[in-house]
This record gives sequence, structure tokens and C-alpha cells, in this order.
Amino acid sequence: MRPQRLVDLLALVALVLLALSAYLTWSIADPGSGRPVVNFNGYSVTRAPVTLALASVVAVIVTKLAGTALRRLLAALVLVMGVAAVGVALQVRPDVTELGRLRPELSQAVTDRVALSTGPAPWVALAGGIALLAAGLIAVLTAHRWRRPTARYERDPAATPADQWKAIDAGEDPTI
Repeated sequence: MRPQRLVDLLALVALVLLALSAYLTWSIADPGSGRPVVNFNGYSVTRAPVTLALASVVAVIVTKLAGTALRRLLAALVLVMGVAAVGVALQVRPDVTELGRLRPELSQAVTDRVALSTGPAPWVALAGGIALLAAGLIAVLTAHRWRRPTARYERDPAATPADQWKAIDAGEDPTI
């Protein structure tokens, strides 16, 4: 598989996983005393994974239109966003006071003790961050070998307009 396609595939996988982490349960709070358990999805806890995924997909799309230097810079940006996504997945664990601000029924004024547990979303976000990190790393290392998309349609600067017309009359495409 060509590196360009691999980067596209990894960025798409990262987008799916990081967006999925926004809908899955990130934290579970059990206030006890017969009160209902409160589930917090990833988007209510942190919006960072979705934002990082969308920004990185835009950066990967723009790399297709860029020259080598800009492509490397954008690939390094995707790499940094992958590191940030991994960091968010590993470090974002809201505590009781933070969850109490989101849902008042979990505040310490209402309940004595809240048991917290972690749902599957941080692990899905971690997998998405690793895929994004891999996409950025592969793009940085192989950016110089990627084909420029406009090279196929550029004409030969040595050809005169008369030569181009002759090529068209002969049934050839002078832009190839």
C-alpha cells in the first residue's frame, strides 16, 4: 500500500474512532441511595477528541494539495494532534466536583458519596489517537515521495502554443 493511501486510511480510522468516543460513555457516576446512575458521554466530558479528529482530517486533505515543505509541516501538525488526542484519552478523568457542575444531582450538597467509574470511550479515543499519531508519523517520513496532484495537468514549458495545437490535432492531450 502506498504511504499516501495508508495515511488517508489511518486518518479516516482516527476520525471514526475519535468521533465514536464522543458518543460512548466516558464516565459513570453512581450517587447511591437509590438514585439513578448517570452516564456521561465523551462529548459532555471533553470536546477535544472530535475537534482534533476534524482538524487532522482537514490537514490530511490539504496535504494532497501542498508541496513537499508544506506537506511536512502539515504532517507534523497531524502528528502533534495525534499526541494531543492520546494525552486527552489518558488524562481526562473528571472528578466528582466537575461532574457535579455538569449535573447538579451529583453535587456534594445532594449526595454524600458518588462512585465514579470509566466507560469505554477513553479507550476508543486512545486507539483513535494512536491511529492519528501513526498517520502523522508516516506522512512526515514519506512526504517527499508523494506525488503532486497538479503535476499531471501541467504543460511542458518548452512547448510552444503551435506545438500544443499540433498535438491536439494529432489526437494527443498536451497536458499529459
